[in-house]
Formats: sequence, structure tokens, C-alpha cells
Amino acid sequence: MMGIKVQAFLLAAGLAVVAALSGSALSQQVAGGDYFTVQQARGTPTVSLGGTVIPYKEVTLSAQLPGRVDYLAGIEGDFFKQSTLLAALNVSELLAKRNSALAQLANADAQLRTAGVQYTRELWSPKSDAATGGMGIPNLFDQMFTDPMESFSGTRSRGAERYADVYSSQVQIATARNAIMSAQSAIQAIDAKLRDAKSLAPFDGVIIKKYIEVGDTMQPGQPLLVFADVEYLQILVDVPARLRPGLSEGMMLQAKLDVGNQVVPVRVAQIFPMADAQRHTVKVKFDLPQGVSAPGMYAKLMVPDFTAPARNYPVIPMTAVRYNGSLPGVYVVGADGRPQLRLIREGERLEEGYISVLSGLSEGERILRNPDVGVTSGWSSAAPGKR
Repeated sequence: MMGIKVQAFLLAAGLAVVAALSGSALSQQVAGGDYFTVQQARGTPTVSLGGTVIPYKEVTLSAQLPGRVDYLAGIEGDFFKQSTLLAALNVSELLAKRNSALAQLANADAQLRTAGVQYTRELWSPKSDAATGGMGIPNLFDQMFTDPMESFSGTRSRGAERYADVYSSQVQIATARNAIMSAQSAIQAIDAKLRDAKSLAPFDGVIIKKYIEVGDTMQPGQPLLVFADVEYLQILVDVPARLRPGLSEGMMLQAKLDVGNQVVPVRVAQIFPMADAQRHTVKVKFDLPQGVSAPGMYAKLMVPDFTAPARNYPVIPMTAVRYNGSLPGVYVVGADGRPQLRLIREGERLEEGYISVLSGLSEGERILRNPDVGVTSGWSSAAPGKR
């Protein structure tokens, strides 16, 4: 809804300018040639807010374990596809621990197979049934008389002995299985550390900052490099809380880039749900067109202030604006007919090549429509009554 209001304002301002130029102002331009009489356009006041160009996605890759840097893929500005190896730490110690864990796994597997054989033997040839010793007649006498008498008198229970032997074999099998699980878990933990020793590109992007060189010794938590997707850029702006109700996701506004004073359309991409408790501002992200800026650049946004009453703003052609560094100004024709360079504050770009002026000019003043390069003058202060 707010986006519709802004577009309606821009359209109304442009039509007002065209209608004004179709009257007496247009005849003055034709008569004066290079002169333009400042016109007025009524619209919603705007506030100029500064912001920083940031990547759409940005991550800081950090060391997850101690070690020496063995590999670094490139330097700032190098592009890499997703899952490309960017940095790697030395893993000699981890590989040694993994080999030890593999040996423990092999030992546990051997113990499991041995316990299984002992259990099978106990099922088919119980140790409790084995002869107690001796040969010939004494052994036969024990089997025929001594063992039965012991069972009959209750001094020996072969069933209990067999149960105990079978249970012991089962315990050995379970112990061997637990040893195998422990060795496998150790191998999995080492494999996870081996993966952590490598930093892969989480998406297509470029290295925008690196903190390491090959041979550096790292500790857990230390940053390795910053990786970002710079194909799509955004502007991060701290918007005063009073201007927050005038913004909505998808709304189109205008931004002025620091390099070349280029004005580009931007779209409200994200409005943070909570304001800063100390500064009372809300962070808002705006999508930029592709290829118009770079991360870290400064940009200014014209944010509508619907809480302020509508005002009349002077409107001039964009060709009349000249820049002394980053300061915009126009050549105002004085009473003596000589041009004077006056500092102004730019507003929004309108249709048909016009721009609104927030301060520095008043309706009815004459300015050079397209001043030549040879026109020179010192800065003049705004006359009394200029906004």
C-alpha cells in the first residue's frame, strides 16, 4: 500500500512538473535559451538515510580444531563453486588415532568370533559333562558311581554348572559387541574431526577476506576467511522507528550510490522484527540491481516520511546539477545577470529527467539549465527564506 502511495507521488510530481513547464515557464526557457525557472511540486516529504552495501549471503569460516594450515585455495576476490575446498588443516595426528581405532575394531571383532565359537561349543559339548580326570577304571568308576552320587546327595548340580558356562559365553559375546561399537564410535568421531579440518565453500561465491596463510597455527574458534555471495547485493540501513510504518516488504524506493552519484531503484527485502533498544532504529535490507555496486560501499536512500505533512518542493532538471566533489550545486542567475554556484540538497529523481530539491532553492529563481564546463563561480550561501 505504501509502495502505491510513493509511486502515485512520483507520478503526480512528474505530471505537475510537465504541466508547469507547458505554461509561462516553457516560454521563458525558449526565450532565455539556457535558463530554467524553478518550479514547485507537492509531495510526501522524504528523509535521506545512509546505509552500507552488503553481500546477500556472507559466512565466516573458523577453525574447529587445533592444527597447522596445510592448504589455502586462493586470495581475496577469487571465485569458487559450492563444495570447493577453501582451506585445510594438518590431520596427521587424527589419521594416527584413526588407525589405532581401526586396530581396536579388528581386536573386538576377533574377540566376538572367539566368544561365538566358545558359546557354540558349550551348547554341543558342555564343560560340566567332561570327565573330571583319570583314565581307565578310575574314570569309568567316577562316571558310573561318583558323579551320580554327587548329584543324588546334592553336593553338585551339573545343570547349574552348564547354565553358568552358557551365561558366561553370552557375556563374552556381548562384551565383544560393545567393544566393536566403541571402536566404531571412535572412528566416527575422528572422521567428524577430519571433516572439520576442511573448510568447503557453502555456496557459489568469492573470498572477500582471509585471515591465514599456509603454515599458520590455528586454535579452535579462530577465523580462517570470510566467504560471500557478491552476485546479489543489498543495502543495510538503520531506519528510525518513526519511519518504520511507512515501509513494507516489496516496496520500491530510490538509492543514490556513493560512486558516480548513480541513482538506482531498490526494493525492501527484509524488515527486522525488533528495534535497537538504545538507538531506537530498525534494521532494513534493500535489494540492489545486479552489477551496480560492491560490498562495503556507501549509499543513501530516500525514505518517505508519512508522519510529516505534505510540502512543496522545488523541481529542477537533473542537467542543471553540478558536483564539486560529492556536493551538488546549481548556477543561480543573480540580479546582475551573473551565475552564482549555490549548494543544494537533492531529493528524489522524478519523471522526464527532473529532480526535487530539499533545500537551497525557491520557486521563481532562474538557474542555468545545462551550464557549460567553462562556467565558474564561487559558492554562494542560500538567500534568506530558502529552505
